[in-house]
Amino acid sequence: MQLYNTLSAEERAIMIDDAGKQRLTLSFYAYAKIQDPKKFRDDLFLAWNKLDALGRIYVATEGINAQMSIPEENLEAFRQTLEVYDFMKGIRLNEAVEHDDHSFLKLTIKVRDKIVADGLNDETFDVTDIGVHLKAKEFNEILDDPNTIVVDFRNHYESEVGHFKNAITPDVETFRESLPIINEQLQNHKEDKNLVMYCTGGIRCEKASAYFKHQGFKNVFQLEGGIINYAKQLKEEGLESKFIGKNFVFDNRLGERITEDIISQCHQCGKPCDNHTNCENDGCHLLFIQCDECKAAMENCCSTECLEIIHMPLVDQVRLRTGKQVGNKVFRKGKSENLKFKHSGELPETALATAQKTADIRQKIKVKKVLLGKAEHYYVKAQVGQFTIENQELNIGDRILISGPTTGNQEMILDKMVVDGAETQSAKIGDKVTFKVPFRIRLSDKLYKIVN
Repeated sequence: MQLYNTLSAEERAIMIDDAGKQRLTLSFYAYAKIQDPKKFRDDLFLAWNKLDALGRIYVATEGINAQMSIPEENLEAFRQTLEVYDFMKGIRLNEAVEHDDHSFLKLTIKVRDKIVADGLNDETFDVTDIGVHLKAKEFNEILDDPNTIVVDFRNHYESEVGHFKNAITPDVETFRESLPIINEQLQNHKEDKNLVMYCTGGIRCEKASAYFKHQGFKNVFQLEGGIINYAKQLKEEGLESKFIGKNFVFDNRLGERITEDIISQCHQCGKPCDNHTNCENDGCHLLFIQCDECKAAMENCCSTECLEIIHMPLVDQVRLRTGKQVGNKVFRKGKSENLKFKHSGELPETALATAQKTADIRQKIKVKKVLLGKAEHYYVKAQVGQFTIENQELNIGDRILISGPTTGNQEMILDKMVVDGAETQSAKIGDKVTFKVPFRIRLSDKLYKIVN
């Protein structure tokens, strides 16, 4: 009985491309009493793994919080797996504004103490006494009321690239930090103002609205389904968007465009930009905004220090980060003295530039390829890569693809290679082959032969 992933992200990406099927990115949540979260988790994994459903899901005794990628043809079958549970019958699935077949590449379901880390003691107040849910049209109307205070309950790196006009955007790194800050800031407006809140998909506001009603706020409202559902209703009903910019999302896309306005800057050069990058240095992984020019010049790094580190031998990189808390903290902080153009707290609402129109993100060019082997080493000065051939032969003249999470997809024609110190025309399974590679490769990279 398979209860965990057996494929790497790279292997899953290849399978998705080869299948050529449209996938949907969606999210949902539900607060409910779950007696046995571990059994609930395992049952979900078995059901969803059969449907090729992928994503990041948290379950706890208080409910479920899920962000997922599902083959479009399996959507109804997926809904049926939810209908098994009374508390998820008819649940709203927030479909992404922009779908990407590679938004998630693993099915990860984790049992947690809470489905959102809010730092609250749920025994001290009624978590079911939530604020009034507002649809997009109602939300727009209440924002026009001069007695309304609108609060963004997301983190600084989320609100920086997009937010509602006139919103309070707390300069915080976690949701739990924003609760006491807003409570203190609005102490004098508990009865005379409408407290209107929003977040990405609505889940943070469910608990926050109940918390603020417990704190004595009389008129508490929340955006139903968050920014994701708001954007969907804008299109369906032809409404004006009072949100400006991009909606940050916690998957491989790192954002989906709501309006064409770019309101943030590249943290390194100041150019209008709202594309996030995770620093290439495995000992850093700082989340920051980086334009294409800086990305190329800095090789996905946030600083010259990190740029120097990624060119060190791997053993030295590991030694430098030994004992430091890094690992899988991909969305870490987003603040550093090196980020000269980072903004947080009170944010501008004036567009710095207009995003260029791009092709539909769902339409991908399918490249037929066969996995040959994996990267073993890269000799920086010589610009030579070493690979182990694990499947099929590699021949001079082959069109090859070197692919990895950071390297991306790099194609080239093989015109010369060396096996066991001698130049050769072909390499067979088991051979360690070296050849010129005019770009840096990583140990996570895979070598493919393009066959179409």
